[in-house]
Amino acid sequence: MEDFGKLVLRLVLGLLVLLHGIAKIKGGVGFLTPMVQGIGLPPWFAYGVFLGEVLGPILLILGLFARTGAFLIFGNMIFALMLVHRAEFFAMGKQGGYALELQAMYLFTALALVFMTPGRYAISKRF
Repeated sequence: MEDFGKLVLRLVLGLLVLLHGIAKIKGGVGFLTPMVQGIGLPPWFAYGVFLGEVLGPILLILGLFARTGAFLIFGNMIFALMLVHRAEFFAMGKQGGYALELQAMYLFTALALVFMTPGRYAISKRF
């Protein structure tokens, strides 16, 4: 059952983050460029979002280099918190609870998956 639990975590996190990546593929990353430059990074750094929101989730879903995929998502969430959610970092939500609870869930689920094997239901187990 532990392997099935790992599969559920991988699939859910991977699919939810991949939807953000698909939106970036369709709409572009131009809105990120000023934010990236605002923290002193070159504008091309905005394209790194595709590593954390497309490549990472695909690796995680497939269970192929799943730890690497989870790490890419974790890094992406660190950047999302720094670039987009800084003002809410210590805020409470409108309904109570932490204002960034969804982002925190993505961040720490990815971190937990970095430390786990992908489980039996992974492509990496086929090799």
